[in-house]
Amino acid sequence: MHPTVIGVVVLLCTFGGALLGMRLRLALPDHHLSTEARDTIKLGIGLVATVTALVLGLMTASAKSTFDALDSTIKHSAAGLLSLDRTLARYGPETANIREGLKNSVAQRVQVIWHKQRPGKAHLDPAASAHEIEVLATEIHKLTPKTDEQRALRIRALGFSESLLDARWIVVAALATSVQTAFLTMLVFWLTITFTTFGVLAPRNRTVVVVLFACALSVAGAIFLVLEMDSPFAGLITVSPEPMNYALEHMNK
Repeated sequence: MHPTVIGVVVLLCTFGGALLGMRLRLALPDHHLSTEARDTIKLGIGLVATVTALVLGLMTASAKSTFDALDSTIKHSAAGLLSLDRTLARYGPETANIREGLKNSVAQRVQVIWHKQRPGKAHLDPAASAHEIEVLATEIHKLTPKTDEQRALRIRALGFSESLLDARWIVVAALATSVQTAFLTMLVFWLTITFTTFGVLAPRNRTVVVVLFACALSVAGAIFLVLEMDSPFAGLITVSPEPMNYALEHMNK
């Protein structure tokens, strides 16, 4: 499900729970909201709110860490592509076809991941993606160096190609969501209970309603951001394609 849809659902559940709590306050007998009852409710909901805040904080930190790691991988991959291209160029004119194939392969992957995906996830075939790099690595293996310099450049190019293959699998793995549906459902359930209790205990006036709405919007926004960072190639928050575009612009020249 799209992060925006989930964010709206969270907002409706939390703020709707707060409004429901206000209605329950009017229907409950007075002794159900005595001082002792209020203290017990506050202790219980405080525990739930603390656990919810802890889990949401961990989710945010994990999503941000994964997003930053992937962004770093993309930058290192772009640098590796440029280094591989220049190494092949130094090897000699016999690598012209390899360099052309490398640039075409990268251009196709960039187009698929950043420019042609539908809302949700990029359509990247892991097998085809890895096969292209493997074919290029095989072509590099077939090179027959004639000088010590060419032998050193061939070994260096093979190292770059293997590093790019490892990075490709990291990118492919990042396309899968790490937030499980059951986990997200439980988190929304905790938030709904918390806001319903807020509504039960809060006085009924416009100021309280506005504050509760702002709190519900903030929580929904936090979950939206987590889910956006969990889909790093689609949505409002994406890994920048600029390093790859820069590499493409300067490859095979």
